[in-house]
Amino acid sequence: MGIAASELILNDDGSVYHLNLLPGDVANTIITVGDQERVGEVSKYFDRVELKKSKREFTCHTGWIGSKRISVISTGIGTDNIDIVFNEIDALFNVNLETREVREKKAVLDFIRLGTSGSLSNEVALGSVVVSEVAVGIDHMNYFYRVPVQLVDTEFEDSLRIVLGGDFNLYSVKADVDLASRFLSSDGYVLGKTLTSIGFYGPQGRSIRNELLKPDFIDQIARAGVTNLEMETSGIYLLAGCLGHRAISINAILANRRTGDFAKEPAKVVDDMIKGALEVVL
Repeated sequence: MGIAASELILNDDGSVYHLNLLPGDVANTIITVGDQERVGEVSKYFDRVELKKSKREFTCHTGWIGSKRISVISTGIGTDNIDIVFNEIDALFNVNLETREVREKKAVLDFIRLGTSGSLSNEVALGSVVVSEVAVGIDHMNYFYRVPVQLVDTEFEDSLRIVLGGDFNLYSVKADVDLASRFLSSDGYVLGKTLTSIGFYGPQGRSIRNELLKPDFIDQIARAGVTNLEMETSGIYLLAGCLGHRAISINAILANRRTGDFAKEPAKVVDDMIKGALEVVL
């Protein structure tokens, strides 16, 4: 029997439920961004855009740079949205949506996240672009999916457990080695270890009016070797690894959480990251 209608929900036109995309709409190379508006900031560098679709917070542009077909899709913020995007994109390639049966021959996709992040190290300056070699998540995605053992970075995970104690359910996932090496062989990239949190304020050590239960959280994770802090990478690495795809997370550093500084030209930092990443992808 095929996958039940309640498990893989399709729209009336046969598109996947949340993304409103059909098989063929998405290229095998997929850039993910959080912000819908950043989709156009990427696709403006395409030679030709063949498709634009939006539903909810998910906007997808597919086009060409020379002979390379590329898609860029917004995920929104957080690993809950990553769960939707990665599962539905995988279904477009690896499930026959008419019969609801998993295809015998699986497509392997390349996911490149282009995000923004805060640095926890004075050695990672504002305006730097970090390639995440590993991400540790405190977002609880590992309660629901088994992380392939070959992707786990036990050493980094254990270093965080030591400083954070037993309060957090941690899991670690490595980047795809080939994709990471492609970026790191180009100038302007810094290798980093990323922590993926479940929120932007308290869960990242920020307080506007609420009192923090862990006011020393930033100092603790910095001592454990965390380079930068954001909200998507661990989910991207986990789901890509589970589904047999390749993923890399690239983050423009707009803030230094230890000094309290913020980039003076954040839009330029992000634009430079986009142009540099497209050069690597091509």
